Amino acid sequence: MTKANKANYIVEELEKLYPETRIPLDHKDSYTLLIAVLLSAQCTDKRVNLITPALFNLADNPFDMVKLTVKEIREIIRPCGLSPKKSQAIFTLSEILIEKYGGEVPASFEQLEELPGVGHKTASVVMAQAFNVPAFPVDTHIHRLLTRWGITSGKNVVQTEKDGKKWFDEVLWNKIHLQIIFYGREYSPSRSPKFDVDFITRKIGTAKALKELM
Repeated sequence: MTKANKANYIVEELEKLYPETRIPLDHKDSYTLLIAVLLSAQCTDKRVNLITPALFNLADNPFDMVKLTVKEIREIIRPCGLSPKKSQAIFTLSEILIEKYGGEVPASFEQLEELPGVGHKTASVVMAQAFNVPAFPVDTHIHRLLTRWGITSGKNVVQTEKDGKKWFDEVLWNKIHLQIIFYGREYSPSRSPKFDVDFITRKIGTAKALKELM
């Protein structure tokens, strides 16, 4: 099966499973989404959603966030891990949003990636989910599955993003990256592969992937 055929098959099957793609991180606007995505680094979405209500009850905008101390932020987000680095980033980026953008989150990849704690993946998620700009954020599920399915070589996430954008239509990027994540969590987890239910890998997986799953 060619990569184009594989991509079409993936789109068809994921659309059957996940016709609606609710954003997994709870938020109410671009700022709270930005903070939630930042917190999700090396932390599960489920845990982030347990932590953010306490933080957002105190500060759900940059103006209120800078009224807190870095230490206060750190104590709230500690369960998410990397709290010293994340708390400083949240405080500083909030200052920058106020000083440079009037408290608004910029709808620009370049401007987002200039903010502390915001890498390309975080910027891509915000652009896709807050501003509906086509983007293809690559997390561990997407990198693993697109490699397993032979859509990309798996060399690195940069190549995976490039290949994902090549083989899936741009109008699908914002939806399919979520669909792949949902499939990975439900049908193809990394630590305990479910070969009996991972039907996409059984159908289009590489020889290496099939061997690993057997």
